[in-house]
Amino acid sequence: MKPIYLDYNATTPIDKRVADAMRPFLDEYFGNPSSVHEYGIKTKLAVEKARQQIAGLIHCEASEIVFTSGGTESNNFAIKGIALANKHQGNHIITSSVEHPAVFEVCHYLEKNGFEITYAAVDEFGIVKLEEIEAAIRRETILITIMHANNEVGSIQPVEDISAIAKKHGIIFHSDAAQSLGKIPVNIQEMGVDLLSIAGHKLYAPKGIGALFIRNGVHLEKLIHGADHEQNLRAGTENVLEIVGLGEACTIAGNDLGKNAEHYQQTRDYLHKLLKEALPDIKLNGHPEKRLPNTLSISFPRVEANTLISRLESVAASAGAACHAESIDVSAVLEAMLVPLDFAMGTIRFSTGRGSSMQDIKIAAEEIITTAKSLMPKAETPKPEGISTREIKLTRYTHGLGCACKIQPQHLEEVLKKLNPIISPNVLVGTETSDDATVYKLNDELAIVQTLDFFTPIVDDAYDFGAIAAANALSDIYAMGAKPLFALNIVGFPEDALPLSVLEAILKGAQDKAAEAGIGILGGHTIEDPEPKYGMVVSGILHPDKIVKNTGAKPGDVLVLTKPLGTGILSTAIKRGLVDEGLRKEVTALMATLNKIPAEQMLKYDVHACTDVTGFGLLGHLKEMSAGSACDVSIHFDKIPFLREVKNLATAGIVPGGTFNNLDYVTPLVDFGKHPRTNQLLLSDAQTSGGLLVAMSALDAKNYLKDLHQIGLTDAVVIGEFTENGRGKIQVL
Repeated sequence: MKPIYLDYNATTPIDKRVADAMRPFLDEYFGNPSSVHEYGIKTKLAVEKARQQIAGLIHCEASEIVFTSGGTESNNFAIKGIALANKHQGNHIITSSVEHPAVFEVCHYLEKNGFEITYAAVDEFGIVKLEEIEAAIRRETILITIMHANNEVGSIQPVEDISAIAKKHGIIFHSDAAQSLGKIPVNIQEMGVDLLSIAGHKLYAPKGIGALFIRNGVHLEKLIHGADHEQNLRAGTENVLEIVGLGEACTIAGNDLGKNAEHYQQTRDYLHKLLKEALPDIKLNGHPEKRLPNTLSISFPRVEANTLISRLESVAASAGAACHAESIDVSAVLEAMLVPLDFAMGTIRFSTGRGSSMQDIKIAAEEIITTAKSLMPKAETPKPEGISTREIKLTRYTHGLGCACKIQPQHLEEVLKKLNPIISPNVLVGTETSDDATVYKLNDELAIVQTLDFFTPIVDDAYDFGAIAAANALSDIYAMGAKPLFALNIVGFPEDALPLSVLEAILKGAQDKAAEAGIGILGGHTIEDPEPKYGMVVSGILHPDKIVKNTGAKPGDVLVLTKPLGTGILSTAIKRGLVDEGLRKEVTALMATLNKIPAEQMLKYDVHACTDVTGFGLLGHLKEMSAGSACDVSIHFDKIPFLREVKNLATAGIVPGGTFNNLDYVTPLVDFGKHPRTNQLLLSDAQTSGGLLVAMSALDAKNYLKDLHQIGLTDAVVIGEFTENGRGKIQVL
């Protein structure tokens, strides 16, 4: 069964009546509306009918409607258009601190280009303070832009009062009505706005279509230049199919507005009632009355929203705004409302729609309550029994993936700089390098190596997770040229949420992988944790004179990579169900593959530096090597192996948060040349159990690769070369 959909503020399905109205323009009427023959006339009439339908819903003239690609373009056109058209009169714009990114980001852009922006504060309900708007107005103010209703908490802004203030001072007023249209009355005559943004996919029309109301007499500088479409305001052949859909959706919304609003409020309030009765400590965000009838923003105390969302297998909702689905940061809206951190981090937005039934709400509430209780501290919930590990998807029990549970590298560096550990002379590798292991000299012939690594589930299967985590932990031992000796478990486990059979499967996967490495797991430590986490402390041995560090690369060395990149992006895609079963198995197998053979083969040669590519990504670990070696390096993007589909997924924005952090970490030391941001993210992708990164002479590398290729490791390849002594700058060619 599909999950119960409670995310109508993110998007709505296309109404069947809307689809029926669109279908002739998909199957039969294809003409260009600018053409004067019969084919063009038919589509031209359809476009103008839709314009009238939208105008009828918001009570304006049809000539005041301009079609756009959606709410974001409408906001860009309104704000930039006014700014550019009136820059000779002033450079000051007033907005609120709770706007959608489609307004915020436009304002930030204008700030970089000579405009000044005032962000008016809101009260505890998320409603803008009128006195702040009035106080912010000055002679240079050319625009006020305040949303009609907030997309996260639903609070409705006093647009009529803001309009009166704007008119008193002769200032143009724009409002983003993407969330309000179709849910509450939107009458521009009563609202008094000069510009109003509309997004089709919020009111049961298709995605990729919107409109901007421009009051007669208001002049905007156009953003898209070309032919004189849309009254010479927005060039480009009209998207007839979707324009027809938007027009029909507006007619339906207007006809059914009262009935739909009543249904939205009944389902919303029923959900709130059920949640509040079972979880009295939850907090409602937004105004209790002046709020969209379908929107319910609830904060669950001391619960991480993304963890809760991940565990809701039968409910689809959003942690904060849908545009921030991959982020666990407190949203700007909740910060502006001064929602306490313990509540803000546990905020879920539920939004009901035409398809929400009271029975759906009851079923959804039961799962939300059960799941939230399991995550709340000291929750007295029965231990789950009788669930097969095959039915459990581990990635639903974590808001991050793999090393996403780690502290950002730049933050960790700041902490470590403040510490002054006592170092024994027998410590051969300690905190002076960025190696992920420590080496302690026992005698002239023997040194012990120890490392620790653990993370959250990277795959759904418990056995595979244990095997991958073990391979990842062992990798640090292999990267230093050591032989693993034994290991200890380190486990975080949500005992109240998962049956112990899942823990057993994790440990079995790790045990089998350790056995493949020729060692045993001799115990360990376990704690109760809301997220499942697993890793190992691994001890190994090597000769004190044969330590391979991640420093020591020399000019003229080449750089060998033994595994393809992309496991972070692919793991994220797998969690979202965007990867076929064949590729899922391929990625899982790669992450569970030990670096044992590449490590053993490299010891036949004079290795100057080595590290494994894991959580900090290729560039993060290369930065540690190049900076620690005081040697600049060049890498060739087209020589770097990537797993299939990784580049396409990155282009589509399927990128884990840790990868963005990695890119920020390495950017000061990397020259990307003309490589686009997508390529930069690919090189920074947080890996799990990635390959070895080895610096050695060109001749040794040639023979090393020959050895690896002969035993089937054909992905191993030279990806770059160290050029000259320096501060470790990385150039991407």
